Order: sequence, then structure tokens, then C-alpha cells
Amino acid sequence: MPGAIPKFNQHAATYDANRSRIIPPFADFYGVAVEAVSLSGGRPSRILDLGAGTGMLTGFLLDAYPDCGVTLFDGADRMLEKAREALRGRPVSFVQSDLYGQLPDGPWDAVVSALAIHHLEDHGKRHVFDEVMRTLRPGGIFVNSEHVLGPTQFLDDEYRRWHEAEARAAGIHDREWAAAQDRMTADHLSPLPDQLEWLEQAGFHDVDCLFKNRGYAVMFGRRPPEADAGASGAANA
Repeated sequence: MPGAIPKFNQHAATYDANRSRIIPPFADFYGVAVEAVSLSGGRPSRILDLGAGTGMLTGFLLDAYPDCGVTLFDGADRMLEKAREALRGRPVSFVQSDLYGQLPDGPWDAVVSALAIHHLEDHGKRHVFDEVMRTLRPGGIFVNSEHVLGPTQFLDDEYRRWHEAEARAAGIHDREWAAAQDRMTADHLSPLPDQLEWLEQAGFHDVDCLFKNRGYAVMFGRRPPEADAGASGAANA
């Protein structure tokens, strides 16, 4: 993650300009994540957005839940500056820190992330999953919209070919694609099945992939309510 921060600061000024063209399943990729927040039960009042960048996901969440308070957590100061501009006047707060460290204490109704945790190595991803579990309230949910590694080399190569072809068809220019490729050098992609298993090992229940299109996936997990956790412990005794 520390290596990713300079790259995202470098691209902060232009990062949002081509998001819908650089992410082929853009509408579903973000839309499913926003819809999944309702699974926290009722209307959320406190959300933590990890690797929030310029605040795009937070903006979509506040469109759906305008009275919710969102804390944006990111290590790149210039990205957060863009978020402050984009979200001025909305119920947000900001924490500049590293995902390898401790997350802000909740309890959070939901913790969300989009295209951030894949910059961590595998042990870092597992650390984040553990921290999210620690900071969620009972019944709270985690939604992670991510770029994932193909399950085989053949399929991963196909995912990458498809990604570029779709982005080009959407109108991405050579300079924009080169910038995206430069950011991707900070990626540490992991297969989807591994990450779902890590979520379960961190203690999440109801773990699933809510959406997937090639290398884009929306992962979900729920911290069990206290009653569920007690019943599970009794059943395993």
C-alpha cells in the first residue's frame, strides 16, 4: 500500500474523469455495493469507506442515504483533497492513514471499499478483514468492490484482454490507458475464492460474491448479531 500512495497522489487530478470508461461494469460494480448496504438492517447512520480516494463511492452512498455520516479513510492526501472538494457540505469526515495499520474504532453499521484493498499483499488483506470485523457493530456488514485475480493464468490473461478491449470501445485514449496501466503496477491481486475464505476465517457470516464480471467482483460479509454468534458457539461446543 505505501507504494500505491505516490501513484494515486500523482493521478489525483484526473482520476475521476474516466472511471466509467476504465471500469467496464461501472454501473453494476458500484450499484450493487450501494444496494448491499441495506443488508445492515434499516438505514445506516455510520459508514466507513476504506481507501476512499476522491470519494466516488461515498458520493453514491450519500445519494442513497443522505442522512448517513461517512468517514473516508485513505493514505493519499491529494486524493482526499479531491474528496473534500467533491463532498463539500455533505456529512463526511476524513482520516488519512494506512490500511496496514489500525482502522478507526466504530461501531460502524457498514464498512465499504472500492478498488483499494487489492493494493495490499495477501497478509495485508487479511489484516484489513480482521480489523473490519473488530470495528463493525453486531449485524454490521462489509462490502468490498474489488479487482480480483483470475482463477487460472488462461482466464486472468483473458480478463486483462477483455478489460482493455472494453475500455478502448468505451473511448479510452492511449494516454488514459497508459495512466491506468501505471496505477496497476501497484496492484497485488488475489483470487476471489481465497478472499471469500479469508472473510470466513475472520469471522464473517453470510459471505458471498454479490456480483462478478471477469476481474471485477463485489464481496459481502456480515458480522453476526450477538444472538447468532452465541448460537453458533453453542452448536460448535
